[in-house]
Amino acid sequence: MEPASRSPLPSPLTGTFTALYTPFTPQGAVDVPALRALCERLVAEGVGLVPCGTTGETPTLSADEYALVITTAVEVAAGRVPVIAGTGGNDTRKAIATTRLAAGLGVDAAL
Repeated sequence: MEPASRSPLPSPLTGTFTALYTPFTPQGAVDVPALRALCERLVAEGVGLVPCGTTGETPTLSADEYALVITTAVEVAAGRVPVIAGTGGNDTRKAIATTRLAAGLGVDAAL
């Protein structure tokens, strides 16, 4: 039996990638302006973005907050650097669903 062929990534993932922390307002909402500023600062240095990586707060985000963080990172990166979404977890079905969601939001890869 022939092995299944795989599509290569459009470009190799090389360089430095930083797991982003998620900034919050004093009221507990995602601080989108602060997140945009953080992403822009890293993109300006050529650093790839890893929203919802392993910085600790990701498991506490709601589904809407998760999508907001990923979407914000993808929008700010605008193809200038890759975006790798953290999609793992302790529930396999949820991790698969989160990976599919992140792919639909335009990330370059998932971890």
